[in-house]
Amino acid sequence: MNEGNIISHLVELRRRFIYILIGYLVVFLPLFHFSNNIYDALAKPLLTYLPVGSHLIATDVTSPFFVPLKLTMIITLFISLPNTIYQIWRFITPALYRNEKKLMLITVISVLFLFILGMAFCFYIVLPTLFNFITKIKAPDIAMLTDINKYLDLVLSLFIIFGIAFQMPIIIYLLIYFKIVTYKKMISLRKYMFVAVFIIAAIVTPPDIISQIMLAIPLYLLYEIGILLSRLTIHKDKIC
Repeated sequence: MNEGNIISHLVELRRRFIYILIGYLVVFLPLFHFSNNIYDALAKPLLTYLPVGSHLIATDVTSPFFVPLKLTMIITLFISLPNTIYQIWRFITPALYRNEKKLMLITVISVLFLFILGMAFCFYIVLPTLFNFITKIKAPDIAMLTDINKYLDLVLSLFIIFGIAFQMPIIIYLLIYFKIVTYKKMISLRKYMFVAVFIIAAIVTPPDIISQIMLAIPLYLLYEIGILLSRLTIHKDKIC
């Protein structure tokens, strides 16, 4: 690659980065006004199970401003992600073959869908179940005064954990597609995977049995879905 090509690639990369930044700001600026409302929506799974009149607390003077702002910035990152991926796609696709473009496009769309599905599962199923369990087993004399920053960190960490965990079918599919692991090998690993998912869940989730079980079971089911998907869509010469 000569110097002219390198410069043209750097110019194109700069242009795509500017478009990504513009897309981010276009989403962030309107959402900034609703930062507190967005945080209130995120806090609903916990507040639902707290005694009537309970509130989250801020242990730092600046937290009431910066914590909702932090959440809004993260939400903006997700909402503007399609534009970000599109700009990256426009930059790298000239170097890809047609079949590579197709595989990458399907993979990216699937990854985004499964990540969002994982977060939705966490928000609507895991968090309410977890908080309901905690509020029921706590001693009556204990008042739950949760700091808004610590709550946000907990929820975001669970979102990331479940979003990544829901990528299991894609990982299994790609491993078999590229012949890194055979389909038959994946079948033979089932019994070990059943144990492994509980170990993984115990490591990556908070130290409570509810979130561990609610990660381990879907993780194993997603493993089975990945195997089934590979069998149905990958040509026989690749899964042997």
